Amino acid sequence: MSMQRPEKQQLIDEVKGEFANVMSIVLADFRGLSVATVTQMRDEFRKAGCKYQVIKNTLVKIAVKDSVASPMVALLAGPTAFMWSHESPSAPAKLAVKWAKDQKDKFQIKGGYFEGQVLDAAGVEQLSQMPGKPELQASLLMTFLAAPTDLVRTLAAGPMNFLYLLQARERALGGG
Repeated sequence: MSMQRPEKQQLIDEVKGEFANVMSIVLADFRGLSVATVTQMRDEFRKAGCKYQVIKNTLVKIAVKDSVASPMVALLAGPTAFMWSHESPSAPAKLAVKWAKDQKDKFQIKGGYFEGQVLDAAGVEQLSQMPGKPELQASLLMTFLAAPTDLVRTLAAGPMNFLYLLQARERALGGG
């Protein structure tokens, strides 16, 4: 069943909106995957805060025309699955690389888009190795906690050392 012109325009507008402030996009060829596998992939992407959608290449070309994402048009050939995130640039890449390893011949990464640059499959692999949002948040939290922890440890050291001195003196006098 083909889409009518209003439906196509609505999809183009949705893609424009989604890709306008996207962190990263991964494109892959999904030929040969079963419906059950694709459903499982979509669920996994959704749980990671990413989106997975198959969109006609011609509609994507129209949607990204004259936008910052327009260079990725070079990757649009054959059936294409799009995976993207508005929160973490590495999340869709990590999942796509995982699925590409699991489904070697059936799911192949074509490339991606990140910060105005088109990536090849190797670039997507490198993007997948970037720390994700949770790792960066944990690192930042530990940085914030390090200074107060060190301050408390330093403030407590003086009285503790004095206590150890008194205990040692008490033992030396034979009282303990």
